[in-house]
Amino acid sequence: MILNEETIRLILGLKIRSSRADKGISLTELAQQTGVSVSYLNEIEKGKKHPKPSKIALIADALDVPYDQLVSLEIDKKLLAVARLLSSDLMKELPLEHFGIDISTLVDVFATAPAKFGAFVNTLIEIARNRDISVEQFYFDALRSYQEMRENYFGDLEQLASTFIEEKNIEGNGTSLIAQLEQVLLTDYSIKVKYTLQKNEQLKELRSLFDSNNKELLINDKLSVEQKAFILAKEIGFQLLNIENRSYTSVWVKVESFDVVLNNFRTSYFAGAVLVSCDQLIEDMEGFFAHKKWSAESLDAIMQKYTATPEVFMYRLTSILPKFFGLNQLFFLKFDRNKSDKEVHLSKELHLSGLHNPHASFRHEHYCNRWISIWLLNDLEKAPKEQWISGIQRSSYVDSTNEYLLFSVARRTPTQNSTVSIGLLINQQLTQKVRFVNDENIPRRLVNITCERCRLTDCQERSAEARIYLKQQQQEQLINAIQEFLNR
Repeated sequence: MILNEETIRLILGLKIRSSRADKGISLTELAQQTGVSVSYLNEIEKGKKHPKPSKIALIADALDVPYDQLVSLEIDKKLLAVARLLSSDLMKELPLEHFGIDISTLVDVFATAPAKFGAFVNTLIEIARNRDISVEQFYFDALRSYQEMRENYFGDLEQLASTFIEEKNIEGNGTSLIAQLEQVLLTDYSIKVKYTLQKNEQLKELRSLFDSNNKELLINDKLSVEQKAFILAKEIGFQLLNIENRSYTSVWVKVESFDVVLNNFRTSYFAGAVLVSCDQLIEDMEGFFAHKKWSAESLDAIMQKYTATPEVFMYRLTSILPKFFGLNQLFFLKFDRNKSDKEVHLSKELHLSGLHNPHASFRHEHYCNRWISIWLLNDLEKAPKEQWISGIQRSSYVDSTNEYLLFSVARRTPTQNSTVSIGLLINQQLTQKVRFVNDENIPRRLVNITCERCRLTDCQERSAEARIYLKQQQQEQLINAIQEFLNR
């Protein structure tokens, strides 16, 4: 096991703390016996300081342990799992600082119950290995948790976008907005925008590529106006935030670090806030929610006011609704259906205030066809002239008291059709804010998570057998049979 300097400090601190605990000596008592201050000893045990050999000798004498035992790279068996974790690649990848966690805090947990925690750590490592969880997947999961912890609202980025709009006098939409954003990149950052990426045979699948050497932003000219505007605003975000640790392409070719993922999210958030301003969106949604009847046309009219794709617009709602409407029991889902294989994949999700269903952990299963996110894809195929269509549904779960109001927009692209949906838990707060929630014209459906987990026998939309549900039932029957036998 190769240990770096930081890990060596941490291991020394763990050894000292473990030996002190074994001897029943307090930090104060150790300080009195060694002449080393309590605060400095605390720093040593947390791995923040590495004392001089003379001080280590004093500590070893006070603890009645050999000096060589403390400084040796050989590790006690009960600390081995901790050392393994601290020196592992996993530890290097954990974005602890973004969650307000100092590594010394983990050391405290380790030291309190190293054997139990070590077993837990080994289990996590084995699970990750067996399930082939990639570093990229870990980064994106960590980012989603980071967003959910903050209810996906970031005031500093909202303020930055608002200031930018005001100072640069950004107004209008469509091609006019694009021209303004191009001018900002050229005037403020000497970045030229070229719509030529589609001409490069090897790069034509990319939406954009930033050439930092020549200070050129290359954009695929086949993109929609809304997509181009987002890319331009996002690049301005990179420049305004002075971000160097970044991705240079519109798609993830290789994920270098969590910071790159986080910076990509921050600039995307900024772009969304520029294209769909907070104040205007609040005003629009207040008017929309005040309607006594649901109107898809009203929602479409609001979306068309902004130079933003339906995905950007709906994702902005996940930031605005919790903060300004108190609607924080929500989830966001994006489903894709490739035109080649017709398979439906859950490609993006966000769950605020709890893990609502469905979510992406149900791989290799068939999502419930009663969800508006799914059947609206079918309706889109029946309306070939429409670029997007929107809909609404009240969804009640089988065997649950939860009911959700779902807004969904289905959109077509050259390679796939997608739906973006927001689900809002129907509670007192929602009924007060959304007047049309009880509109009788809103479809109501009893839904489940996946076909494989559904007990319904009269479902006309079923795509697969309920194998997981049946297996669970068999297991419960066996448990009950065992219990009856033992209690006879």
